[in-house]
Amino acid sequence: MSNANTYTYRITWSPDDGEHVGLCAEFPSLSWLDPDPGRALSGIMSLVMEVVAEMEQNGEVVPEAFSEKRYSGNIPARVTPMVHRKLAIEAAEKGISMNRLVAAKLAL
Repeated sequence: MSNANTYTYRITWSPDDGEHVGLCAEFPSLSWLDPDPGRALSGIMSLVMEVVAEMEQNGEVVPEAFSEKRYSGNIPARVTPMVHRKLAIEAAEKGISMNRLVAAKLAL
């Protein structure tokens, strides 16, 4: 059984709607609008709880919360040869590995 409290929620302003919108990263098709940001958050959390309960009742696979997933720390990425060269030069100039340079850039 999934716990809707462990999902990743975000509240942002929607200029088109003139209200705050509550979003859940694990359920990108769901949203909840409300003038009050707190109610936008409680609204999207309630909606996710309803959807999770429905999915479980129907025997559907419920998305795993990002907070509960295990990550390896490896991010394979392809870049152009020019970007690769630029990164290699920058790493060499700084006296660090390219892996360390890329990790630092991603952490920004």
